[in-house]
Amino acid sequence: MAITQSYRAEVERTLSALVPIRVRSMFGGLGIYSGNLFFALADDDRVYFKVDDVNLPHFLAEGMEPFDPMQNGKPMRYYEVPSRVWRDPIELSLWVDQALGVAQRASLRKKPHRTRLPNLV
Repeated sequence: MAITQSYRAEVERTLSALVPIRVRSMFGGLGIYSGNLFFALADDDRVYFKVDDVNLPHFLAEGMEPFDPMQNGKPMRYYEVPSRVWRDPIELSLWVDQALGVAQRASLRKKPHRTRLPNLV
């Protein structure tokens, strides 16, 4: 993963105008969070949003490809944001909201259901 400082600044400026974000360096790229939700990443001066069955059709309709960091045919569930969407703040806002929804649904699936065990003593 690699990202230029100028692109990092653009990503931070563009996304923070839409939602509060926190950006962390990850293996030369960026992990992008809003609150505790990991909804996007950036690598090689490209931004990728988290996808599931709800928003994936939008990316496929634009001909976008998944993020495959190892180039081994095992992509992650993040797809590149089309440049036309990146340049349109109104449409980008909708795509961000969808990616946040994906991250929220994934977060809910990962939380273990805590059951209180009876006291056996």
